[in-house]
Amino acid sequence: MPGGLLITVAGWRAIFFINLPLGAVGCWLTVRYAAETPRARGRGVDLPGQAAVMLALAALAGATIWAGSRGFGAPAVLGGYGLAVLALAVFVVLEARQTRPMVPLSMFRTPAFSVSVAAGFIINIVFYGLIFVFSLYFQRINGLSPLSTGLAFLPMMGAVLPVNLVAARVSERIGAPATIAAGAVLSALGCLALLGIGPGTSYRAIGAQLTIIGAGLGLLVPPLTSTLLGSVEKSRSGIAAGVLNATRQTGSVLGVALFGSLVGRSDAFMAGAHAALIISASLLLLAAAAIWRGTAKRASP
Repeated sequence: MPGGLLITVAGWRAIFFINLPLGAVGCWLTVRYAAETPRARGRGVDLPGQAAVMLALAALAGATIWAGSRGFGAPAVLGGYGLAVLALAVFVVLEARQTRPMVPLSMFRTPAFSVSVAAGFIINIVFYGLIFVFSLYFQRINGLSPLSTGLAFLPMMGAVLPVNLVAARVSERIGAPATIAAGAVLSALGCLALLGIGPGTSYRAIGAQLTIIGAGLGLLVPPLTSTLLGSVEKSRSGIAAGVLNATRQTGSVLGVALFGSLVGRSDAFMAGAHAALIISASLLLLAAAAIWRGTAKRASP
């Protein structure tokens, strides 16, 4: 809703400036309340590793965006994916040889850590990819204004916070793996329930499903984070949180790029939107199965 209000009042460029006051408040809160952590001795900046992973992510996102207009078989798209794979391989080799790597690869040997990172990646592909698709659907297909589009997402976003608050209690009762899997399945069902939408579908036939998707994601994120942090040593919790955050943000970029490529053509928008919903449901069910299999055994007494 804030985005739609900003666009209506001050134009689309205003959305890039909203981060300035929020960032200033965040900096002030950090200086005022955050405790200083001890600096790790001998730990420098892994510039080669950072450069390699930045190149890999940029090539991957760029190739996916190009695929929307040029097709996945276009030489530039295939070249971009090839460059992403090569840069990622270089990153892995560099991290394996570093004395103090940016991302210790040994953490990925723990199944709970690996599947949690993969699930976080999938969640953000789905969440931000669908927000992008439905933003276009509400405005281009159903003719809503930016403000009305923002309001249309209010139940979905509004469901996340209260469900976040009860997720810990649910996790205590049935366990983190079951809670994460239940949230993913709930969101997947919400995606499948939206497959009947088309041009002119009323919001009454859409709002409940969007709310279910938001509630499912709100249910799984807190136990997912706690599962990931609990799978590593306390001294590596900062690195683990950074890996999860970076992976999720990468999923956000790829979700928008991938789903955007599916709905890029106006004459095939609804077919692309339905494909995005099917892909989202499939990815969420895959994440639920991976979390259940990868963490349930560890979580059991």
